[in-house]
Amino acid sequence: MTETRGAETAPAELRVWGIPGMPEIAPGDDLPRLIADAASRAGVEPGDILAVTSKIVSKAEGRIVQAADREQAITDETVRVVATRARADGGTTRIVENRLGLIMAAAGVDASNTADGTVLLLPVDPDASAASIRAAVEESVGSPIGVIITDTAGRAWREGQTDMAIGSSGVRLLDDLRGTHDAAGKLLEVTAPAVGDEIAAAADLVKGKSSGIPVAAVRGLARLLDDAAPGARSLVRPAADDMFAQGTKEAWSDGFAAGVQTMDYN
Repeated sequence: MTETRGAETAPAELRVWGIPGMPEIAPGDDLPRLIADAASRAGVEPGDILAVTSKIVSKAEGRIVQAADREQAITDETVRVVATRARADGGTTRIVENRLGLIMAAAGVDASNTADGTVLLLPVDPDASAASIRAAVEESVGSPIGVIITDTAGRAWREGQTDMAIGSSGVRLLDDLRGTHDAAGKLLEVTAPAVGDEIAAAADLVKGKSSGIPVAAVRGLARLLDDAAPGARSLVRPAADDMFAQGTKEAWSDGFAAGVQTMDYN
């Protein structure tokens, strides 16, 4: 029997809304409980997915570093430099791989919405943070619930930034359609929508960057809830499969240097 997945399995409606009532978060706050209480007041139900801005997770977990500027913090969080470019203001933009395996500008180190002289680092283990929040919310409103921790990143080949999933619990982040058939009966061989990132981006439309709404709820995607789903770390592409492991200038420079070394001057 030919397996198809199309309009008949698509949700009839997708609702995304911001959850109000979250206080300013400080180190040591019981963030899972605060989110659970706010979610309950906002009418979150089993089957919903929460998207939580990583910044409040970092604040609650004390990922605040004293820094006159964020350059040293970026260096400390960097595992591998992918590309650097000088800016018109005299600074340098660094695209790097950070400790979570994410390729991001400035290693995800954030100086916005934090006190002067401090910067925020990403959570140590966003998947574990998502699991803690999920447990508290499920205790409050019932299960199943999914949780995604989100952060903002740029994208190769495209201007602007969008939110993506850097942590998760209970949500299938890839809707893997490989091996199924489209509406015309053709075999799908590579189709695997990054639904976790799509949820994160949709949630950012109602959270915003300065609205004071760091948590959003998504309803209509209960089909993606899965206790056994791997966390967001599973979305990180292995280095061996990365076709763009360096910036263009860096790759050209390394290739030129390697060519010079192999030249025969005799």
